Amino acid sequence: MKLYIVGAGPGAPDLITVRGAELLASADAIFYTDSLVSEELIERYRKPEAAVFHTAGMHLEQLVAAMIEQVKQGRLVVRVHTGDPSIYGATLEQIALLKQEGVKIEIVPGVSSAFAAAAAVQAELTVPELTQTVIFTRAEGRTPVPPHERLQELAKHHCTLVLFLSATLAKKVTAALLDAGWSGDTPAVAVYKATWPDEIIVRSTVATLAEDMRRHGVTKHAIIFAGWALDPHIHERGYRSKLYDRTFTHGYRKGEK
Repeated sequence: MKLYIVGAGPGAPDLITVRGAELLASADAIFYTDSLVSEELIERYRKPEAAVFHTAGMHLEQLVAAMIEQVKQGRLVVRVHTGDPSIYGATLEQIALLKQEGVKIEIVPGVSSAFAAAAAVQAELTVPELTQTVIFTRAEGRTPVPPHERLQELAKHHCTLVLFLSATLAKKVTAALLDAGWSGDTPAVAVYKATWPDEIIVRSTVATLAEDMRRHGVTKHAIIFAGWALDPHIHERGYRSKLYDRTFTHGYRKGEK
């Protein structure tokens, strides 16, 4: 018995992987969170006779029981997750119960919404001589965060921050970054529903983030970036990688004097 967990990508139907699309096209039963995954994506790739289960209104035990029932019937079952399943995918608890029933799992990665959002704002998150570290995290809300991973502690590294599940906590984000010594004029960007038709990009600063997001109506389904890699004028700053420096020697090219 086997079940496939497939990363749907960030939203646009053509940003699913080839492997993921092929599995969707072969699936007899498809489970997807209809509040997060594009219905257009499911309809584009599924075969007409495939059974489709909307899971936004299911709790964990209902969801897993329904998937196991389909697997035991010998059907090819695909569980579709938004973005990439490995980041805030809530897959761990599903896999634990599935394995208890002897169901084998194969995970197919997807394009993370974080990278889709970075592409939307044309940002390189690791800029030579400016920042070479990216932290993926979230602000603390109803889901607690380990004390040593609280945002104000992570922000002390002064690297690029990528915040999931934090759109409703923008004021907390600002407070945490300022407490960590960040300047209020540090660039910040919120990207609502990257790659969807109603995508919104809010360019802001750490100090004005919450106000600017509210003004644009962005209160959920957004990735927040903070750090100087998000400077809208970064391309004019003269930062350059060694990789293409004509004076830099590496295994495939001898540098010029």
